[in-house]
This record gives sequence, structure tokens and C-alpha cells, in this order.
Amino acid sequence: MTVSLVRAPVLGAKFALPDPPPGLVRRQRLTGRLDRGIQGPLTLVTGAAGIGKTALVASWARSRASSSPVVWLSLDEQDTPQSFWAHAVEGLRRAGVPVGGDGGRGDGSDPGLPVRIAAALEELPAPLVLVLDGLDRVRGPAAASGLRFVVEHAGPAFRLVVIGRSEPALPLHRYRVEGRLAEIGGRELAFTRSEAARLLQTQGGRPPDERVVDLLLERTEGWAAGLRLCALAMARAGDPLEFAGSAAAARQAVSDYLLTEVLAVQPAASRELLLRAGVLGRVHPGLAAALTGRTDCEAVLHDLVRRHAFVEPVAGTRWFRVHPLFTAVLRGRLRSRQPALETLLHRRAARWYAAHCRTAEAVEEAAAGGEWPYAAAQAVRHLAVGPLLAGPAAAPPTAASPPTAAVPAASPAEALARMPEHTPGAAAALVAAACCLARDDVAGCRAGLPRAERELVHAPAAGPAELLTLELLRLLSAPGPAEADAAARRIAELVLLLPDEERARHPEIEPLCLYGRARALLCDGRIRAAREGLAEAVRACADGAPALLSRCLGRLALADAAAGALSAAEEHGTASLDAADRGGVPEENRSGAAWLALASVAVERGDLRTAAAHLDRAADHSDTLHDPVLAAERSALRAQLEVAGGRWHAALAVLDEPRPPGPPGAAARLAVAHAGAALAHGDHDTALTALRAVPEALPARTVLLAQAHLAAGQSAQALRLIERAEGSAEATLPDRVRLALLRAHCALLDGDEAAARDRLLHALDTARPELLRRPFAEAGPWLRHLAAGLNGHSSSYEWVTAAAPRAADGMPVEELSPREKEVLALVARMMSTEEVAAELRLSVNTVKTHMRGIFRKLGVSRRRDAVERARDLHVI
Repeated sequence: MTVSLVRAPVLGAKFALPDPPPGLVRRQRLTGRLDRGIQGPLTLVTGAAGIGKTALVASWARSRASSSPVVWLSLDEQDTPQSFWAHAVEGLRRAGVPVGGDGGRGDGSDPGLPVRIAAALEELPAPLVLVLDGLDRVRGPAAASGLRFVVEHAGPAFRLVVIGRSEPALPLHRYRVEGRLAEIGGRELAFTRSEAARLLQTQGGRPPDERVVDLLLERTEGWAAGLRLCALAMARAGDPLEFAGSAAAARQAVSDYLLTEVLAVQPAASRELLLRAGVLGRVHPGLAAALTGRTDCEAVLHDLVRRHAFVEPVAGTRWFRVHPLFTAVLRGRLRSRQPALETLLHRRAARWYAAHCRTAEAVEEAAAGGEWPYAAAQAVRHLAVGPLLAGPAAAPPTAASPPTAAVPAASPAEALARMPEHTPGAAAALVAAACCLARDDVAGCRAGLPRAERELVHAPAAGPAELLTLELLRLLSAPGPAEADAAARRIAELVLLLPDEERARHPEIEPLCLYGRARALLCDGRIRAAREGLAEAVRACADGAPALLSRCLGRLALADAAAGALSAAEEHGTASLDAADRGGVPEENRSGAAWLALASVAVERGDLRTAAAHLDRAADHSDTLHDPVLAAERSALRAQLEVAGGRWHAALAVLDEPRPPGPPGAAARLAVAHAGAALAHGDHDTALTALRAVPEALPARTVLLAQAHLAAGQSAQALRLIERAEGSAEATLPDRVRLALLRAHCALLDGDEAAARDRLLHALDTARPELLRRPFAEAGPWLRHLAAGLNGHSSSYEWVTAAAPRAADGMPVEELSPREKEVLALVARMMSTEEVAAELRLSVNTVKTHMRGIFRKLGVSRRRDAVERARDLHVI
């Protein structure tokens, strides 16, 4: 330390505890950590601006005021090492620590002052805490150098708490190894869900909507100042939920703070890098160099991390991540200052990503830069359409380029969906058709394929990737097996022409082909072959394709249900939902096939309320509205529910709704449902008319014809039809049960009640393994009379009329697992997902998976509703 002739002034305000912010949230989990931390010599609290460092420690210090002395010292950019030591000495003296020397003044001009401070502290009879708020603002290394001596020689009663945006120049690595350092960083300081809810309540005066809490917590990532600023702005907004869902509103609320408190205080090199590279959200030193022309980008990025400037490293990589709100603010700043530069930066980034085999990011950045032909060409040339169709969570592993290998690839789906309609080129035409298919618009995809074919004919260098993409789209939108098989054969040939590394990057092609062929079989109404194909597709799905696996399982469950394999349908339907949950597939990208299958199972088993609930869940997914096979299944199930409720006219109205022409399987499904609804109403003529649209080879058609003839008194013709259907290898379990019931009815009409009972028992034995109840419910009054005469076999019929398990309010109950009950019990105590995870020693993702299972089983969509329903059912 240098000797100064000017004594440093001492300001009393430096020792005052900062006033608590309005609506301060007590954070017991962190104050407890501070209590434990000061059992050792040094506690470090670091984090970004506005993350709540000072508020936390001040609140903690205020609570300890009566138990042990806490000396608070606030520092700022005007402090020098000399003024720092002058204030440190004065603060210690006010706490009763006699620091001698320096003329009794202690203004920092004495080079031996740290030694005398340490000596005085060594004599402390009881613990004393010194809090240095903003030590990183003191200019020069001298303050940290002297402080290091004090920390290491002050004796066991001295406790030091340092607050700052960056770590002090102390040998922290050694302190960590020696166990002498307690740390609270940015991740710990981030607000949990329950803390965020309490903060928002203090601003609004009432408990906030759970969706508002979740949205703001997602946008701010628990940043205290961001939450507070958003809460204040939201109080002035008309609709809190609309505000919370608006990225622009959140950016506007925090913009001034981030520009003033974060960007403006950075060195010039850091500001330049943030404005150029930070607008991308994800930054690599090489990418930053391409955008800025600098050669020291890695050092600058690490300095930003050290300064807690809302930049953090991605573990195990050379990548860095910028806080999403800060990214949005940086983009706004760049647009206002240099509007043309942002486009140029995105285009440069696209080239850098393309050079490093990061196709998804290259597409994303090219789209952001308005280079749509380049974006489409990259997507097609590198087969990005495969991951697009396999699902957003199914991005393939990228080439092992050292700068990028460990960073997850982005999905180009959202970027490509914004492509202008008339973007020129074959690649753009293929991408447009693929986007239609990705949003379940099969007709739109089919309509766009001719344009793609014409463009490819004139393309100067159409390679195997372009042709393979065309065939893949043709396969996945094929209306029948013939076209699907031809496309699959062509794909197999084209795959062999791809480079080995390109094939390795796209494991989704094989399961997509299997899925496409099985889907075409479903379109054609060939249930048994479709089940076999879908089972093969499920086995081929890679671990990285949860969305595709979920879709395959959902369609398999639907085919199972159509075949009457209700247990398998239930198993595969549940597995489909679980695969989507485990893979984190967004709701908007999920298929409703599994819910349709579960609704079909419930209908066939007579659990109509559960069926209606599952059908409502299916309607939340776009494919049940746009995919012709799923849309037909949904309409047929709705009609069956109306028939079961005695509302025949409503059932027929559902089936008569206008719809575009569909594939044979969908048309047959609707016609069979139409005939069944007409027969339930006693309208034989309408039933016979509807059945004309059903292929003669379909056993269900023959069964319904026999039923119509029998109801019209034409037993002989009915028996001939029954015999024909019984010989069909395609007859499903419901078909076989109905045929046995028709035989029983014929025998009863002939006066042979014994034969009729035998046929009924055969039907019951056939249906019982799958608990198939619907054929019996629809058979008519004669069945009840016959069942009443079963005598010693009456128990064989009891399961048909048994009700499904229900709660007190009549809703069906699916039992929660022990772990789900534990999770829900903690949620009932208003604990956040992170707190539940910590309490049960689970990952946050695992807790989220359990919550999705709880929502599904209890038939709710919000945490509060789950807790209330569980309490009603006495689950917790």
C-alpha cells in the first residue's frame, strides 16, 4: 500500500444496512445457508445485477442484529483501497474492535494496517461478522491483497461475507479445497416458483394466477429484478396473463435496467461482443470471432461470466449462453442503433453453423436473416426434413465438430414454418410440403408435391437428398399401401447413395418409413397388417425420437382397439403418452391417437364417462381434426357415445357432418358407425344404404347386414351372412362376439332356448378376457331375457353389467403410484418443482414427469386442481 498525506474521509452512510425493497420476500432456504456459512471464515454471495444479493444478506443481517454484531460496509466505484481501509477500520471500531496505529485514525495510509486489524480480530471474545457489499467495485488490487492477509490471520471469531457481481481476487480455489469457503451463486439466488408467487402477490395484493407465475418465471429464469419489474409493469396492464405471455412486454419492462446496470458498465470490448454475438442467445468463441472479427472472444466471454453479466458457460463445452431476456434487449438495442447489421449477423452465423455441420442452427439463422432459399436448401441438402417429421425432440446427433459437438441441436421447424409461400426453388417447395405434413395437413402436403416434382426436374443438381426428401413426403402422405410401398422402395435405393456419415446422422429414416407404410395400411382399413407394421416401427424407433415413438405407439393402440385387443390398446396408448412425457414433447407437437385409442377402449368396456373425457383430450390435438383416419375415428366414437346415451339423431348428425373425401379405411369406419347408429334407431333402410360404402370383404359390413336382416325378420338370409363372416380371417374380436350373439338370437327366434344360451355363453367367454361390453349393451331386450335364464351360469354375465371403478363424484379413478403421492403431497404444501426435486432427491425433469402422470390420472391440467381433486378422493 502507498502512503498518502491526505486522510480518507469516513462516511457514516456506508455502515447503514440497505433498506428492504418493497414487498421483500423472506427466503428461509438461503438465510439458513448464510447461517451455516458463517460457521467458517468466508462466505461469498455473487450473482448478476438485480438478482437479490444485497436484499438477501441485508435481510439476514437485520434478523441477527440482536444475537451477534454485524458490521455492514457498502462500497462503490468511487472507493479506493485507501478509503476502503479507512471505512473498514471505522466500522470495526464502532463494533468495539480497537484497531491501533495510524495516529488513531485508520485512514488506510498505514502499510501495516492489515496486520494490526488481524491482530485485533484475533483477540475477539465472540464471533463478529463483517459484510462487504460491492468489494468488486473497489479499484485496484491492493484492497483484496490486504484482505487476504486479514482473512488468513484474523483468528477463529472473525467472519467475512463478501457480496459482488464477480469473485474477489482471493485464492478461492485453495479456500474451497480447505473447506473454508461457503458460496451462494446465481443459480441458488434465482427465485423458486413459490418465492416468485409470493413476490408477485406483494406487488398485486392477491395470489397470482398459476399460469402467470409459470410464464414470468420461465421468462426471467428467477431473476429477482426482472420479476419485480415485470410485476410492476403487469400491474399497469389490463390483462396479467396476456402480459406474462408476451415476450415483448417482458423485454420492455426490463430493458432500461439491463442496458444501464449490465451493458453500460462493461468494457468496450465486452459491449461490442454482446451487441454482435449476444443477440443470437448461444455464443461460441469461433462464432463470436466470425461476427466481430476479434481474436480474443473466448477471453472476453469468460470475463463476462466472471462479471455475472447474464452470460454463463455451457458445461462441458466451449459454448456460452446469454439470458433470454438480455438477448431480447440486445436485439432491440441493435435494431435501434444499427438496423441493417442484425440481418448481416444472422447471415454470417448461418454460414458459420453450416461450415460446422450444424444444419438446424444454420436454417434458423438463415431464416432470421431472411435468406429463405438458403435456409430451405440447407434443410433439404442435409435431410433436416426427417427430424422435422419425426418430431421436435428428435433432432439427430450432429457431426462431431469439436466446437459444437456437445451442444444440443435446435429444431428448424418453427423457422421453416415462417417461410414465405412463394419462396422460389425445389428445396423451398419440398420444405413447404414438409411443413404441411408436420402440422398434420396431409392434403396440403399432397397438393404441394407436384410443384416440388416440377422444380426438381429443372433443378441443375438435384442429388439423392432432394429426391429422398420427395419420396419420404410421398410415403408419409400416401393414401394407400401401393404408393407407400413404391416410395419406400425408392427411399431404400436413395439411402444407399448418401455418404456414410450422412446416413449415420439420420436414424429416424427407417422408423419413419415403417411408420409411413403402416399408416397407409390403416388408411386402407387393413387392421391386422397395420398392427404388425406399427409394432415393427415401434421397435425401430431410436431413443432420440420420443415424438415419433409416441405417434407409432398411439397408432398401434388405435389398431389394437379396432381389432378388439383392448388390453394391448390400453397398454400401448398409455405407453404413447408416457413416451411423449419422458421425451418432453411439447403439447402442440403431440398426437391425439393415444387418447382416441383409450376412448375406444372405454367405449367398448362401457365406461362412457371416461370415454368422453379421453375424447375431449384427443380433440386438443390437431391431428385428430386434420388427419382423415383420426378424424374419422373421432367422429365414429362421438357417434357411439351418442348412441349409448339414446341420442340417435345426434349420432347421425355427427356422422353427417361435411368432411373432405378420405381414404377407404376412414370412409369405411364412418359408414360402419353410421349403419350401427341407424340400426340402434331401428332404421334398417338407412343402415343398408350406409353399408354400400363399406367394402364387401370387411367382416364388420357382413355382421351389420346380418343384424339388419335379422331385425327385419329375415333369419335365413341373416344366417347365410353369419356363416360367411365366421369364415373370414379378418374378423375382429368384436365381430366374433357379435356373430355369436346373432347366432344366439337366431336360435331364440327358432324357439331353441338351450342352443341360444350356449351361444350366449360362447359370446361371453370370447368377450370376457378383454372385458368387451358394448356388443351386449347394443344387442337389445332379448339378451336380458336370455341372460336371466342362465341359472347356474349367471355369474358369467355379471361382469357385463358391472360398473367401472369410480370415485365418490362418479369419475373414474386411476390409482397414483407411491412416488406420485409423495410428489403431490409436497405440491400441496405450495412447494415449487425445484423444491420438490430437492426434497425427494430427484431431478426437476423427473418431478415434471410425475406431475404430468398425476394430471393425466386425475383428469386435470393445473397443480391446484390436482391437489383439490386428490383431497376430494382422500389420496393425500
